[in-house]
Amino acid sequence: MPKKTPLQFVKDRFGDKAKLVAEVQKFVTDDLWVNRTSAAKGLEHVSNAKLLRLHAIFTEVKEKYGTRAKLIDAILSEVKRPKDLGYRALLEKHPVPRLLDQLKSALKRNRAAAPAKVEAPAKKPAKAAAKPVAKKVPAKKKPAAK
Repeated sequence: MPKKTPLQFVKDRFGDKAKLVAEVQKFVTDDLWVNRTSAAKGLEHVSNAKLLRLHAIFTEVKEKYGTRAKLIDAILSEVKRPKDLGYRALLEKHPVPRLLDQLKSALKRNRAAAPAKVEAPAKKPAKAAAKPVAKKVPAKKKPAAK
């Protein structure tokens, strides 16, 4: 079965590209968006595949975290650096897709490291092995000296 093209996905889910652009445009707020688009071109000139990806990412972030700030807080807590202001400033420059990717990587890294830290449940101590008792063999009597 042939794979659907991005244009087919757009037509199936949104009807046409203008409606998809309108849906992505709803996420273009200060809460989620880092403005890096060309003012002359705008979102209308972005490819269908990228628009579909942006819509999926922004929808996921909006549902799980709400804003970029909460997403950044989640990253900082996951990498155990919640008070690092320099790292926070660096993350605030990144766009949402990169932030979401960093969070997923941190979650995966911590999930992989968790089983190594968890020790196996302690086994009950084995009963002390009883030392084999040697049978006492009666000593041979020495013949009496004459």
